[in-house]
Amino acid sequence: MFRTARGNRSRRNHLRFGAAATAAAAGVFLAAGCSSGGDGPGKAEGGVPVVEKGKLTTCTHLPYPPFQFEKDGKVVGFDVALVDLVASRLKVEQKILDTPFENFKTGAFLNSGECDLAAAGMTITDERKKNVDFSVPYFDATQALLVTKKSGVTSLADLKAKSKKLGAQAETTGESYAKSQGFDPVAFESSDAVLNGLRTGQVDAVVIDYPVVQGWLKDSKNAAEFTLAQNIQTGEQYGFSVKKGNSALVAAIDKTITDAKADGTYKKIYEQWIGPLPQAAQ
Repeated sequence: MFRTARGNRSRRNHLRFGAAATAAAAGVFLAAGCSSGGDGPGKAEGGVPVVEKGKLTTCTHLPYPPFQFEKDGKVVGFDVALVDLVASRLKVEQKILDTPFENFKTGAFLNSGECDLAAAGMTITDERKKNVDFSVPYFDATQALLVTKKSGVTSLADLKAKSKKLGAQAETTGESYAKSQGFDPVAFESSDAVLNGLRTGQVDAVVIDYPVVQGWLKDSKNAAEFTLAQNIQTGEQYGFSVKKGNSALVAAIDKTITDAKADGTYKKIYEQWIGPLPQAAQ
């Protein structure tokens, strides 16, 4: 996703799940907690350092369907399944920490030793590269303009011409893009808040990640009132981030993504959580 920061939360949940043989079926049970705990630092397969022995600790920020979200008491999604593949390669279990998204930009939780990697539908940017190292891209991102049907809006240009209100998630590249097009969007702290703002009439349209829109419009009630007005190609790509200099973990993640694309596993996961895999991504 094109996020740079999301609203801070007072709670931090620790989520755990075993590295499943089939990543798409992986889930995380939610449990309360305040620190990583465990047996201290260790080594995974191939000598890859991990902050907790036997675990691959992942920082994320919930919810952000279809990349990571809670369903039936478990955390599931596209990012969850891919990182589970990495954990399986390293012969450890993935452990997920629900953390404030603004720390992803600075790499705070990576640098403090709370997490091994961050996975949160996060766009690779030059600014972020100053603070963290990224894996190879694992998702080609597209933004979307979602509107109320009654607005009659068909594009950003149309939105501007009709002087309709636009919303976006605060401190995201989606918000930045809207501003670059001459808008002063209403800022919401999370994706849920963005969509709720649209639903409750606080705004007439929102700029948000296309996969989020896809999932939202699968609900027949939403589809009856809202529609995709425009796909916005921004050339952004998602990556998993690790602490600066953690080349061993970056190599393991890169190898996992590359192999998954080659053997068809990536395609299966993509189609389960996102939809048909674009030809360019195959």
